[in-house]
Amino acid sequence: MPSPQTPARQADRLYHDLLSPAQTREVRDRVRKVAAEVVAPVARRIANGDERVDGFPRDVFDGLAAAGLYRVPFSAEVGGDGLEHPVTATAVAIEELAYHSSSIAAVFDVHCILAGNVLTHGTAAQQQRWLRPVAEGTVVGAFATTEPEASSDLSPQAIRTVAVQHGDVWILNGRKRWISNSPVAGFIVTLARTGDRLSMFIVDTSLPGVRVGEPDRKMGNRGQLTADVWFEDVELTKDRLLGGEQGHGLRHALATLTLGRIGIAAAGVGMAQAAFDHAVAHLSTREAFGRKLAANQHWQFLMADRATEIENARNLYLKAALRRDAGETFPEPEASMAKFYGSRLAVDLARDAIQAFGGLGFARELSADGTPGPVEAIYRDSKIGEIYEGANEILKWVIARGIFGKEITG
Repeated sequence: MPSPQTPARQADRLYHDLLSPAQTREVRDRVRKVAAEVVAPVARRIANGDERVDGFPRDVFDGLAAAGLYRVPFSAEVGGDGLEHPVTATAVAIEELAYHSSSIAAVFDVHCILAGNVLTHGTAAQQQRWLRPVAEGTVVGAFATTEPEASSDLSPQAIRTVAVQHGDVWILNGRKRWISNSPVAGFIVTLARTGDRLSMFIVDTSLPGVRVGEPDRKMGNRGQLTADVWFEDVELTKDRLLGGEQGHGLRHALATLTLGRIGIAAAGVGMAQAAFDHAVAHLSTREAFGRKLAANQHWQFLMADRATEIENARNLYLKAALRRDAGETFPEPEASMAKFYGSRLAVDLARDAIQAFGGLGFARELSADGTPGPVEAIYRDSKIGEIYEGANEILKWVIARGIFGKEITG
C-alpha cells in the first residue's frame, strides 16, 4: 500500500483520457517515470530551500536534460523530438512535473515554453545557435517582458526598456522584473521598445552592461529563481534581433504568453491532483469518532466536486493545447479558461487538503519524528499560478471580451 508521502494516483482510476493522442500518452508515461526518479526524491528540499543562486536545482535541471525531456516541445531540425502534437505533449509533461514540484514545472515552463517557444520565431541561424542548446539542456533560458511598471499591460507606451539602433548595433537600456531563471540563465529573450513599436532581442547574460540581481524571496516556488535584470548600454549585434525584423515583439510575446497559460493550467492540474491524492489517502485511513473521515458526507460531497473539477480542468488544458497544435496561434477562450480554472483549482484543493489533514496539513515538519507536512508546500506553491502569465482577473476579462465583444468590454 502506498505510504502517506506517495499516495495512490487517483487519476489512474478516475480519469479516462479520450483527448490525448497515443504519442502524448506515451510522453506522459515517460515523464512520470523520470519525475519519480529525478524530481520526487528532492522535491521537499526544493520546496523548502533558500532562494540563492546556488540553490537553483541544477541537479534536477541536468537530470531532465539527460532524460531528453527538453526535447519534447521542439522540432527535429533543432534537436527536438519532432512530435506531431508538441504543445499537448509539453503540457502533460508539465502536469507530471508539477505533481511533485511546482518549482521544477515552472523552470521547465520558462525554459521550454517561454524562452524556447519565442525562439521558434527566430531566423534559422538563431534557432540553431540558441534553440538547439535549449532542447539539449546545455544552457538555461529566460524570457523577459515584465518591468517594475509594466506587467499585464505590455503596450509600447508601458514598456520602458528601449533599444536604439546605432549603425550595425543596437544599444539596450532598461530594467526587467520577476524574470524567472535569470540568475542562472545563459541568455534572456527580452522585449524592448524600438521606436513606437516593440521588438524582441536575444541577450547573452555575459555581455557587458547586463546585471542580474539577487534572487527574490518568495512565499512559494522557491526553486524557481526570479530576479530583476538591468541593461545599461548593452551592445547587441544585429543578429540578436529576434527574427531579423523589428516591430514584431508584441505579437511574439502575446503568442508565447498564451502558450504559457496552457502550461500554467497543466501545472495547476498537477498540483490539484497531488493534493487530491493526498487527501483521499488520508480521509480513507484516518479515523475519528470510531469511523473513517471519508464516512462523513461533507468529505464525500466535497471530494466528488473536486474530482469533477479536476476532470474539467485537465480536459480544458488538453483542448487548448490540441487547438494550438492544430495551428491556432491564440486558442481562446480555452487557454484563458484553462489557466484561470486550473490555477484556482490548485489553490482550492490545497486548502481542502490542509483542512483534511488538520494540524499535520499546516505543518512543514513535525519536530518529534521529522514527519514532513504532506501538503503545505502545495498551498504555498499554488498561489502564484493565479497571478503570473496573465492574472486570473485579466483572463476573465479576455473571456468576457469573447462573449460581449470589445465594443462593450473595452
